[in-house]
Amino acid sequence: MPDYSFLHTSNIVFHVIAGSIALLLGFIALFTKKGEKWHTTSGNYFLFFLILEVLTGLIGVFIFKRNTFLLIITVLSAYYGFSGYRILKTKTNSPKIIDITVAIVSLISVSYFLYYFKSMGMYWSPVIVYSTVGALLLIITYDFLRYLIPKKTYKNMWLYEHIFKMIGAFTALLSAFSGTVFENYQPYSQFLPSVFGTLLQIGFIVYYVRKFKRSRKQRLKG
Repeated sequence: MPDYSFLHTSNIVFHVIAGSIALLLGFIALFTKKGEKWHTTSGNYFLFFLILEVLTGLIGVFIFKRNTFLLIITVLSAYYGFSGYRILKTKTNSPKIIDITVAIVSLISVSYFLYYFKSMGMYWSPVIVYSTVGALLLIITYDFLRYLIPKKTYKNMWLYEHIFKMIGAFTALLSAFSGTVFENYQPYSQFLPSVFGTLLQIGFIVYYVRKFKRSRKQRLKG
């Protein structure tokens, strides 16, 4: 049989480099002013390296037969990133074929993971496995249900959804990175980044809700 060890090692190297750069760009996007050049540029490059991270992760799962849970953490970060980007571009909840297709493919990936769950071996903590699967199912379910939200109402929601999903993509990468690098501290090295990400999501959304309320009051006074 041919020796694929070099290709496997190269894929891991590219996976680690892409993930590390994506995390750095994610930090920049998070803490630069929304709408300005640094935020937009770092956000776009974050998505680019996220794609590389996803592709190398899928290669690791399907070609080199690495732990199948990587499929779920990869699909979670990819779906968050894709959906968050699409919201920014469309700013609407009108059904689009590409969005529905990606959601269905993601659901199939979850089903594949759950079907082979017993035979895969529990490399990651069960807490992380169940919470990751649950998070992916929850966000996909929301994405189908959001089509029922009145368009007038959704006009005031899309930004918060964008914030939630892009931070979710960043957090999924951070959790995978931390859980791998600090393996001896599992499940905390995987769980705490998720807590951090949730706090970031709440903090940024509350900040922008208050900001828009102040802006509305000023316009009414004017």
